[in-house]
Amino acid sequence: MKHTLQRQLRRLATERPYQIVAASAAALAIATTTGVLLADADGAPASEHTATTVAEMRSDAIASRGQARVAPSSAAPSTAAPATSAASPAAKATSNPDLTRKPTPPKPPATKVLDYDYEAQNTYYNCGPAATRNALSASGIDRTQEELGAELGTTEMGTNSAEDTTRVLNAEVKGSPYRTRMFEGAPSPAQMDRLQADVVKAITDGRGVVANVVGDATDTDGGWHSYGGGHYIAVVGYKDNGRTVRIADSANPADPSYWITTIDLANWIASRGYSA
Repeated sequence: MKHTLQRQLRRLATERPYQIVAASAAALAIATTTGVLLADADGAPASEHTATTVAEMRSDAIASRGQARVAPSSAAPSTAAPATSAASPAAKATSNPDLTRKPTPPKPPATKVLDYDYEAQNTYYNCGPAATRNALSASGIDRTQEELGAELGTTEMGTNSAEDTTRVLNAEVKGSPYRTRMFEGAPSPAQMDRLQADVVKAITDGRGVVANVVGDATDTDGGWHSYGGGHYIAVVGYKDNGRTVRIADSANPADPSYWITTIDLANWIASRGYSA
């Protein structure tokens, strides 16, 4: 009988946790009914064997149930998103100001002269169309003086103002980049600086400037140029960062171009205007 009980206990010890719980009552009943026989065989009271056996079975059952609860938890796959140490592009851009800073535009060259196609005016009053044509040729645009004269509204009285040359230049050049600057009288230092900046920007962009001048001016070589009734000229280059400009003058094919200081040009434009 003792050996039978031991086999029963060993079998219970190998059962799965949920089977141990179900079999505990049966084991307890077997132990109780055979308590007397166990006492006789071992010399110990049946109650002691019963208490010890039940305690052991309860301990095994509790341990097995605990393992059954813990095992699935430790084996379950994690649903948490994997951590990443890589910063997002936005975070990198924020942390690195060099990535968000706008690129600095290149500095204009100190000297630049456009490649243009010179043509002298074909009538005494066609200086406006001729100057506009010479300026457009620097942008690769080919128009005749007659075509431009019709657009400018030029007559034997000439071309009205720089407003007209600006309008026609913008009709021919993509993006309408030209603006009119008018001088009501003698130019101020700020207007002289503005003229210098406008010429540098236009020439750097590959565009000629058209200026409406009146009166006398002397170029850097000492040449004298006089237009008491007014005249149109093209500015096709600059040097010394725009302090001196290159003039394409359609009035005299024997003297088609010359250099003049920007200050002298500004005073030559006095009471007129320019398109840049």
